Amino acid sequence: MNDPAREGEMPDRGERLEGGRTAEQVRLDQAREQGVPWKMWGPYLSERQWGTVREDYSEHGDAWNHFPHDHARSRAYRWGEDGLAGISDDRQRLCFALALWNGRDPILKERLFGLTNGESNHGEDVKEYYYYLDSTPTHSYMKYLYKYPQAEFPYNDLVETSRRRSRQDLEYELLDTGVFGQDRYFDVFVEYAKASPEQILIEITIHNRGPEAADLHVLPTLWWRNQWSRDDGSEDTARKPTLREAVPGRRIAALDPEEGEKALHCDGGPELLFTGNETNRQRLYGVPNRTPYVKDGIDACVVRGQAEAVNPDKSGTKAAAHYRLTLAPGGSRTIRLRLDADKMAGEAAGDDVFGTAFTDLFDARRREADAFYAFLTPPSFSADEALVFRQALAGMLWSKQYYEYDVGTWLKQHGANPFAAARRIGPRNSQWHHMHNADIVSMPDKWEYPWYAAWDLAFHVLALTLVDPDFGKQQLELMLRERYLHPNGQIPAYEWNFGDVNPPVHAWATIFTYRLLKPRGDEADRRWLEQTFHKLLLNFTWWVNRKDREGRNVFEGGFLGLDNIGVFDRSAPLPTGGCLEQADGTAWMALFSLNMLEIAAELTKTDPLHADMAVKFAEHFLWIASAMTRIGDDTGMWDEEDGFFYDVLRLPDGRTERLKVRSLVGLLPLCAVCVFDGDVLAEHPDIARRFHSFLDDRPELVGAMHDPRQIGFGGRRLGAILNEGRLRRVLTRMLDEREFLSPYGIRSMSRHHADHPYVFVVGGEEFRVPYLPAESDSGMFGGNSNWRGPIWMPINALIVRGLLQYYAYFGNGFLIECPTGSGTMMNLYEVARDISRRLESIFLRDERGNRPVFGGARTFQQDPHWKDHILFYEYFHGDIGAGMGASHQTGWTGVVARLMHVFATTTADGFLDSAKGAHADRAVHEQHV
Repeated sequence: MNDPAREGEMPDRGERLEGGRTAEQVRLDQAREQGVPWKMWGPYLSERQWGTVREDYSEHGDAWNHFPHDHARSRAYRWGEDGLAGISDDRQRLCFALALWNGRDPILKERLFGLTNGESNHGEDVKEYYYYLDSTPTHSYMKYLYKYPQAEFPYNDLVETSRRRSRQDLEYELLDTGVFGQDRYFDVFVEYAKASPEQILIEITIHNRGPEAADLHVLPTLWWRNQWSRDDGSEDTARKPTLREAVPGRRIAALDPEEGEKALHCDGGPELLFTGNETNRQRLYGVPNRTPYVKDGIDACVVRGQAEAVNPDKSGTKAAAHYRLTLAPGGSRTIRLRLDADKMAGEAAGDDVFGTAFTDLFDARRREADAFYAFLTPPSFSADEALVFRQALAGMLWSKQYYEYDVGTWLKQHGANPFAAARRIGPRNSQWHHMHNADIVSMPDKWEYPWYAAWDLAFHVLALTLVDPDFGKQQLELMLRERYLHPNGQIPAYEWNFGDVNPPVHAWATIFTYRLLKPRGDEADRRWLEQTFHKLLLNFTWWVNRKDREGRNVFEGGFLGLDNIGVFDRSAPLPTGGCLEQADGTAWMALFSLNMLEIAAELTKTDPLHADMAVKFAEHFLWIASAMTRIGDDTGMWDEEDGFFYDVLRLPDGRTERLKVRSLVGLLPLCAVCVFDGDVLAEHPDIARRFHSFLDDRPELVGAMHDPRQIGFGGRRLGAILNEGRLRRVLTRMLDEREFLSPYGIRSMSRHHADHPYVFVVGGEEFRVPYLPAESDSGMFGGNSNWRGPIWMPINALIVRGLLQYYAYFGNGFLIECPTGSGTMMNLYEVARDISRRLESIFLRDERGNRPVFGGARTFQQDPHWKDHILFYEYFHGDIGAGMGASHQTGWTGVVARLMHVFATTTADGFLDSAKGAHADRAVHEQHV
């Protein structure tokens, strides 16, 4: 290109650089060490801003109906933006995305369509086909695919047919409508390549997959987020940016009062259309508009031929380059653009904007992305494994989103100012007025869950740290900042109710990430660990004070992210009265204690002042584990007859009853385990003396749990709820194919309940818990998630991690039959690897060439334009492995990439005998590094 050199610009080659590093690794180093803003621009647009809590200004908090999809094209958002295959800067001021029109739809395709919770028979659900195909961690290269029908998009059919179906029926999917018949659709590939941190090259390649020539309108769109409109209807004109036509058909200038001029260059001389990112009050409310040029003006011009809807002066705050294409059957066309988002945009116009340098740069970024993933991908992977691995990580990186939500301001706008003498009660989150979120956050799913969830985020980090450890570290830190963490120490759960309770897995993800970072020897990483530990102390104290009702070291917690897994809604008052002592809640707290002990022990190695905290958390764990495993207590969570843990219902009259549902609730105590190498005890005799004295004075504490004084393989010690005998009993049930062990992982509920549903009767009302391998048959928690049988990737990952911990302690001397009844004996590393391979097989081609994730969808399984584009669903059918729930919840299903990597880069012997591998997680990290 004819541009002057830019700060941070990379050489245009894809081969390894000096020192063996890839170009992408150099960019990551530049971002961390020099502050070069390689991550300033990325896929930070949401895929659904409508129907969210942030945009809900209804009387009673009815977010879905207050701001439906039909309003989205006409109504300016307050807190964020959405778009198709979009990007934005990291403050989401300037946004770019794609709009399409096939000449038949009633509206432009500017955003993904889906059903609200009340419209679908299984909760909210996106009804589109789109794929995250590639991304580097700095977003120097990204690739996205959207499949757009040539016939009219069946909006009404999807809504009406879905609404008529019951919860016992299958979901009505877009393929079911026949709109893709005879392959009459367009494949629209969108690719981005960065020439510098703020100069982005764009290629949009459209393929006509149908048998006849087809017309398509392509409208790459640039707009400013509306931050200038005030609640009283006036404007902050000093802050209002503009877009204008700088060169007819070639360049849109973007003028920002704060940052100067930016530019979008357009190849091919399209017509440039301009309007305002302003609400069309006339259409929505029958109120005159402040300006004739409103958000849906381009839609009105292109779809309805209303030329007056766009500004003839070629200026506004929203603009599109209008390309009209006719594609032959099987033909394709590429549109090229370039976004200059830096302050040099006005100087860098050049005549050769789309010359050979453009093509060369794009080719280089593709090669660099290939080189980065070639370095990361284990050499033992097959081509299919490498494809799944790369797309899982691409999905993780595409799922970043700019998330802004100033709860205090939002409450004031609802008339619920918490500091006003006379105020209304806010529709939700009225106790979280301190929160002001305005950050790039890893989302579970940018359409169905375009808001963070605290425990989801912890699992996201396991995969994200494979490609960008610094981003993973930053994500964990974010939830503990004063703008997020409640003053009482609670970590926010999710925007529908920040005060709800997610499992406390933040400490686990923190020590995991620290061990991954430790080999680089950066003192800043240790300071991060110490600062995070102090904030986690607040959160731990919140749990102890709020969720241990009677101070007995047994914990409640409500639904704990497991939606309908229980007999009742565990976040609501019980129909029996009384309280529920939760096996999973208590196990989570045992693991939290162990993780805090791990962090304290690590910090003690360089600062003995943390020794007291190590002792404190060792004692906490022992009290909790003992409370779960009491001997001779018929009211406890452990059932000796079944060899399993259950929730305990404690009634108002003092009676107790175990709720004997065999589910993940009873498997989670197996996950509360950590291996310790004993070096802190050896180096700090006082800690060892206090620890042993505590146990010697209370021998009953370890009567039915593992005794942490027992030395295991390699001199290691074990913190675990389960002693060896109980571990064998739980594993025997978990590895039984008639119960938990599916061909595709560990089910969330035992298959035993298919023929023997658990039934509880109170007040003449029957509560029934059957095995449901697919979607939920009830509306509990919205009904769009189901924990009564399907396979959930994050909990499986936690189980695999627990088995590796036990293996590091017991070594090869502990063998278990796997599957139960098969006669095949395995050590625990082999069991963990077997479960991991079952999970991986969900996405990999089987002996017939099919991927279980796609179930019986013939198009997905066989069509060459579909079969290698992977969807990472929210959860998976407990018997056949088909994807269920949100179709793009790469957020935590992406953890499969970490599982694949672990077992491709370690061996049982190497794992067990690693010279510094006294800690199981550390052994994995060191072999990886």
